Amino acid sequence: MTPEGPERFVDADEAGKFLSLTRRRILELARARKLPGHPIGDGARRVWGFRLSELAAAVAKNVFTSQNDPVIRNPTGAPCRAATSRGLKP
Repeated sequence: MTPEGPERFVDADEAGKFLSLTRRRILELARARKLPGHPIGDGARRVWGFRLSELAAAVAKNVFTSQNDPVIRNPTGAPCRAATSRGLKP
């Protein structure tokens, strides 16, 4: 919170610019709870709000960059082509 009032929310586009990620990647990470975000509404098309201070803190803690996390490696959950072509389970 700032002396002027509470910090405003930004959309996924602005959060993406702040973190140098695409809008789509920001939303994938937020849905997977790997990035702090605030869903607004409870319908199928939620609007996500982000606070830049929370995003900066997440980056400082390195909370969403683990390459061992399957959500980070493959956010869609689709089987990896390389794994399926070799007969491996995803």
